[in-house]
Amino acid sequence: MSDLSEPRLVQPTTALRESYLAGERADCLAEGRSTEWLAPAVEDFDAFVAERSGVFVRWDVPCTTFWYVVGQDYLGTLMIRHRLTPELTNVGGHVGYHIVAPWRRRGHATRMLSAGLPECRRLGLDQVLLTCTRDNEASRRVILANGGVPDRPYGDEDRFWITLGEGPGTGEGRR
Repeated sequence: MSDLSEPRLVQPTTALRESYLAGERADCLAEGRSTEWLAPAVEDFDAFVAERSGVFVRWDVPCTTFWYVVGQDYLGTLMIRHRLTPELTNVGGHVGYHIVAPWRRRGHATRMLSAGLPECRRLGLDQVLLTCTRDNEASRRVILANGGVPDRPYGDEDRFWITLGEGPGTGEGRR
């Protein structure tokens, strides 16, 4: 049995309704963004979760979403895109992630990405591309801490490759 006090990746679940909504609202408020996008979740959280569970299509590619949680607290989201389009090769990459504002600056993003890399490997990916805007130093540190190797930039985006090893844990960079 796993220790529920340790952060872990889980499939989206209705059991985290209040924590998810509170975290995402706080995130929007901290960044000065509208919370309107949360309306479907507030109205029908079961349907909202169902749309994000398992494999679904977004950006014209299959995607898998995980929530990063500790106990019953939602900390953030990690999304794995199963393949790249030309657009995702430049901006977006295979993996997107965020930690909601109340849980930032505690190392959660680094650990969440590390936990997500074996999931990428299970999906058959040998290496993954991650991108971040040039001014996002926090994301850059997360990617580098997980073995990201810089590649050519694209516009305002920096791009990094992580080569996935055979076993669990982080990648070792692109060769």
